[in-house]
Amino acid sequence: MAKRKTGGLGRGIEALFEENNIEEPVQGETVQEIELTKIRPNPYQPRRTFDQSALKELADSIKETGVFQPVILRQPDESVERYELIAGERRFRASKLAKQETIPAIVRKMTNEQMMEIAVLENLQREDLTPLEEAQAYQTLMDKLSLTQAQVANRLGKSRPYIANYLRLLGLPDLIKDALNEGKISMGQARTILGLKDKTKLVALAKRAIENNLTVRQLEEIVVQMNGDAKKKAAKKSAKKPVYIREAESQLQSKFGTKVSVAPGRKNGVGKIEIPYTSNDDLTRILELLDISLD
Repeated sequence: MAKRKTGGLGRGIEALFEENNIEEPVQGETVQEIELTKIRPNPYQPRRTFDQSALKELADSIKETGVFQPVILRQPDESVERYELIAGERRFRASKLAKQETIPAIVRKMTNEQMMEIAVLENLQREDLTPLEEAQAYQTLMDKLSLTQAQVANRLGKSRPYIANYLRLLGLPDLIKDALNEGKISMGQARTILGLKDKTKLVALAKRAIENNLTVRQLEEIVVQMNGDAKKKAAKKSAKKPVYIREAESQLQSKFGTKVSVAPGRKNGVGKIEIPYTSNDDLTRILELLDISLD
C-alpha cells in the first residue's frame, strides 16, 4: 500500500486514523470477499477526480498480484446485501478497471458522521492534494460537524492561522481558483492577491502575475501600492459622506467581512447598499449571514 501523506498535515490526522483503526481489522471483524457490483462509492467523498494513469498502473498490479490491503465498507441496511465504501476508493476503482469480480473488504458499523469525517481525512492524506482541495476539506469538516476553525485546527494538529489561510482561498474568484488548481499561480501568490482591498481587481492582478511571471515579493509590492492608492481614493470619497453613513458602512463591513458601500438617497430619496462578492462560495457565505437559502 502507498505510504500516507502525513508530514505536511501534522501528526493530528495520522493519530485520528490510528485511533479509529481505519485500515486494520478490529476485534470481531474479518476480511471477506465482496462483489464489486454490490459496492457504491462513499457518498461523502469530497474527491471527484482521479489520476487515470495511476489507476491503470494500480489495475495492472491488481491483475498480477491482487489487492493486499482490504477496503473498508459499511452495510447501511443489514437486510440488504449492499455496501458503501468508507476507505480505499482507489483500490475499488482500480479493481473495477482490472475487471475483478470481488475485492477483499472489512465491513464495519459506522454512522454517517463518522463516515463523512473519515472520507475527508483520507482525502487530506493524498499526495496530489491541491491547496483548494485541502481548503474544501477543512470547510466540509466545519460544515458537516459544526466545528469552528479552532476546533478543526486542534483536531488535525494544525494552528488556527494555518486553517484560516487555506479557508480564505475559497473566497477567490473562479478564474483564480482554476489557475491555482492548474499550477499557474502558487498558494503564496493567491494569498498575496487576496490581500488586495479592491476585490474587483483580483482577477486582473492574477492575470498580470501569470503573464509577467511575478514572484510573491513582486506581488506584495504591487498590492501595497494598489491598496495605498485605493485607501486614498476611498478616504476622499468617504469624507463627502455624512458621519452616520460612514458608521453604517463600518458596521456592515464588520458583519459581512467584505467592503460594503452605502449611498444615501438624493432627489428621489432612494438610497442603496452594495455588497460585492468574489465567487459563488462568497455569495453563499453572505446569503447565510442574511439567513437566506437558495435550496
